[in-house]
Amino acid sequence: MTYIKGHHHLSMITKDIYANNYFYETVLGLRRVKKTVNQDDPTMYHLFFGDRKGTPGTELTFFDMPMAGTTHRGSNAITKIGLVVASEQSLIYWKERLDQYDVPHGEITTYGNRPALHFEDPDRLRLVFVVEENDTLDGWEAWEKSPVLTEHQIRGVGPVEIKVRRFDKILRTLTEIFHYEEIHRQEEQVILQSSHGNTFSELVVKFLDEPTERPGRGSIHHLAIRAKDEAELQHWNKLIRQRGFVSTGIIDRFYFKSLYFRESNGILFEIATDGPGFTIDSDLETLGETIDLPPALESQRAQIEAQLKPIEGE
Repeated sequence: MTYIKGHHHLSMITKDIYANNYFYETVLGLRRVKKTVNQDDPTMYHLFFGDRKGTPGTELTFFDMPMAGTTHRGSNAITKIGLVVASEQSLIYWKERLDQYDVPHGEITTYGNRPALHFEDPDRLRLVFVVEENDTLDGWEAWEKSPVLTEHQIRGVGPVEIKVRRFDKILRTLTEIFHYEEIHRQEEQVILQSSHGNTFSELVVKFLDEPTERPGRGSIHHLAIRAKDEAELQHWNKLIRQRGFVSTGIIDRFYFKSLYFRESNGILFEIATDGPGFTIDSDLETLGETIDLPPALESQRAQIEAQLKPIEGE
């Protein structure tokens, strides 16, 4: 049976690309593995952060939108991102590090039955460190130049929280099409995993009877989940359409191939292939240092670079 291996990446909106770049590289210690543009709107940066090589399942990506307004939080939205660390000692390390950089955070608590520490980025994106000692993301590599000690580095994206009004609809989509398994239910909250015990595929689905969120700075645009290759992508595309959802069909993003669809609450999902990856046009040692463009945009490089403001300090 074909199943979703886990999260691939999440894409968010940032109002301040400099503050965003500083936070994820310097404060959180992730590697910027790709500096490129939004392929649907090349006037804006699209930054990718992850582990040493941008392993699927570690990637947080951001669209630069300086005119973005405030997010009006509500239902029918992806609302929180879990970042996996290896131990409870790591939570103590991160609490001290967040204090050092004046990052707003809560106290050490629990989330999804795991030790956790909630915090926000400069755009008020809601994040939470969660401890998982028994699960390791396949292919994860520490970044040797990270300002964060190796033993405390972020190991990948863990629980992703989604709040919806049509609770049963999204659960049926995830379990019947993609074979996610329900591992815990408590009142109006269900925790799902695409394969039992896989923290790096976990979804925390909550019922929330409120108006739909109005996106802005710090909102989560979409969640991408993993397909092994184009053959698997075609498999999912067929099932999505048979279910009555509208699919974009397969799009070649150069670094991976993907498709997009919205489920019944309007949550935007992307399904993306693991490869070919970010080293297709860059050396591993220099990932993310220069502006990379897919071949379809390379002829417009001069025009695109002229429209992009430098990321301060570079």
